[in-house]
Amino acid sequence: MKRITPFLWFDGQAEVAAKFYVSVFENSALGAISRAGPGPTAPVMSVNFTLDGQDFIALNGGPHFKFTEAVSFFVNCKDQREVDRLWAVLTENGGRPGQCGWLKDQFGLSWQIIPDGLRELIQKPAAMQAMLKMTKIDLQALQRAAAS
Repeated sequence: MKRITPFLWFDGQAEVAAKFYVSVFENSALGAISRAGPGPTAPVMSVNFTLDGQDFIALNGGPHFKFTEAVSFFVNCKDQREVDRLWAVLTENGGRPGQCGWLKDQFGLSWQIIPDGLRELIQKPAAMQAMLKMTKIDLQALQRAAAS
């Protein structure tokens, strides 16, 4: 395990969430599943998993805490195709788009789905203004705005 590992609090969905996230990102895998009692049918307490080389732990901690936008996961995408794919998968089944490349997935966790080159493009005022009107980032639209 790496020295710093994000620890995510769920209300009974830790295993389902971990399996979902592992299915979305390349270079990902489920790890150890700890149960709140003996045997394979005991309720899941926590799930270790890895997303694109980053370790995570998901805990079934109950309804006491919810995710907020105060913490999000930034995903640097290689191109628009990857932005489109991740956006579609992470917003399905109750996920919600946000502004400027942010979204909440079906579990309420916030993500930033951002294409390579965005930081450079938004140095141009017209591209920044265009981005502020977007939910999912449209790289070609930003490139056109930056060129104008």
